[in-house]
Amino acid sequence: MRALVAVMCRELRLAARARSDWLMPPFFLLVVVTVFGFGAEPNDPRLSAFAPAILWVASLLAALLTLERLFRADYEDGTLEQMMLAPLPLYLSAAGKLIAHWVLTGLPLVLLSAPLGVALGLDGADVRVLVAGLALGTPCISAIGGFVAALTVGLPRAGLLLPVLVLPLIVPVVIFGAGAVRSAQQGLPVDAPLYFLAAILAVCLTLVPWVLSAALRNAVD
Repeated sequence: MRALVAVMCRELRLAARARSDWLMPPFFLLVVVTVFGFGAEPNDPRLSAFAPAILWVASLLAALLTLERLFRADYEDGTLEQMMLAPLPLYLSAAGKLIAHWVLTGLPLVLLSAPLGVALGLDGADVRVLVAGLALGTPCISAIGGFVAALTVGLPRAGLLLPVLVLPLIVPVVIFGAGAVRSAQQGLPVDAPLYFLAAILAVCLTLVPWVLSAALRNAVD
């Protein structure tokens, strides 16, 4: 556990040296939602109907901005090879990097979604469902995106390939997350879509670190 925390602290220290990279996702989310608000008519009730899709798609695209750098620097400077030779299992190192990525990218998006949801016309109950869904869905985005980043880390130009591979895998997360908010807007139960998100998160936490470590070993070999 101490080694896992050390990996996370290392990632946070490295992120502190490149603050602009990690400020980009929340800034991107803010800009996209603001542009949608300016593009709609004043007090347009249809804006709140499209708010779940706007916030979820914008959050997904914002999270993709930092995925390519998740393993790229470690691969280029040889740190990834040292992680494979270290006593700490590689899947735990990968899990630490994924957790740090979510803290730096996913958590700010979750916190920022509440005021943005209110700005788009969502009421208090809808905002709570939105935040709960993003709290369950953004770790899935980090995990699945991290796995794809590990698959493409050895490729010279993976920046364009990464979103193409990630987006189809993330579609179920967006469907259930936005669907939970729409159910709340219609007064329907929101338990089912949130349970599906929790199930996807459980699968990601259980399987992704293992398959991600295998993808990293394949990239180095």
